[in-house]
Amino acid sequence: MGRAWKFGDDIDTDVIIQGKYLVINEPDKLAEHVFENVRPDFAQDVQKGDFVVAGENFGCGSSREHAPLALKATKIEAVIAKSYARIFFRNAINIGLKVIECSNADRIDDGDELEIDYERNVIVNKTKNEEYEFNPLPEFLRNILDSGGLVNFARNLYGELK
Repeated sequence: MGRAWKFGDDIDTDVIIQGKYLVINEPDKLAEHVFENVRPDFAQDVQKGDFVVAGENFGCGSSREHAPLALKATKIEAVIAKSYARIFFRNAINIGLKVIECSNADRIDDGDELEIDYERNVIVNKTKNEEYEFNPLPEFLRNILDSGGLVNFARNLYGELK
């Protein structure tokens, strides 16, 4: 179970992690600056297992992997949004960040306590005593996520890459 950190529509990659931090390649260091301009308390207060919740078109903007990498390093359980920019969605899968597409994401409020039932494809809102169905990922994408990302998936499939 974790807390919902609510954001709106069209959250672009520069909002997630500012361009000035692109010289940092260490995920833990990037995580210190996530949402710095819009929620200065986020990086300090987010807890392992929390959720980023947003509206439409989450992760729009540039195609850089720093944004999903920084989010994953915060140890959130997943990002829940109504929809994603396709390149962000793919980058998130590739690095092993769980992304959940839910048409009812707007019913979740900041601070709500959430739990994910991946077997039933349901978000359980403990605060409101509600459940929201979400779109299940295809099996091949779940396999990549379960491996911790595309590189680990390839290693598991083919052995150590040379």
